[in-house]
Amino acid sequence: MSDATMDRTFAEPAEADAFSGIPPGKLGMWWFLASEIMIFGGLIACFILFRAAHGGWRAESADVHWRIGAFNTLVLLTSSLTMVLAWEAVKTNRPERVGRFLGLTVVLGLTFLGVKGYEYSREFGAGFTPFSGLFWAFYFTMTGLHALHVFAGIVVNSILWTRAARGRLEGIQHRIEYAGLYWHFVDVVWIFLFPLIYLS
Repeated sequence: MSDATMDRTFAEPAEADAFSGIPPGKLGMWWFLASEIMIFGGLIACFILFRAAHGGWRAESADVHWRIGAFNTLVLLTSSLTMVLAWEAVKTNRPERVGRFLGLTVVLGLTFLGVKGYEYSREFGAGFTPFSGLFWAFYFTMTGLHALHVFAGIVVNSILWTRAARGRLEGIQHRIEYAGLYWHFVDVVWIFLFPLIYLS
């Protein structure tokens, strides 16, 4: 593909915002992520304040499975790498690699949800529910909301993967970039949740 063709291929789908110089799609994604930061940031702040007020919740937090959480952390960090590799493949116009790495990202996301479902089943089996106390209410709310975001990312990446797997990148290059921003945000949230819930 010639440089001129590449330039046309990577032209923004709409004019960049006249004030910021940022494409509308990327600007919209950053605004969306900012609103998500407010949601998770509020939950995390409340968790810290209530935990401090209740003496640390050491007895309750002792029942979470940190090894499972650590494994899922590794899974998500690996998925961030595959997402970066997918975007690098987009920039070099290699749809087969884009499809491969997007597919791996989806598989890793599904692995995360599968492990989380297994963890939930163990906790429910031990009698822990969102109504078992304040700690468990926070735990299920924060990890469940995060899992919902992982599921949304899987859906988006699956749609992009089906296009890339057919060897067609036209029209989806910047969607892959935006999906990557979202996926990295989901991973960063988990990096905060894991030590806060499982290790503190």
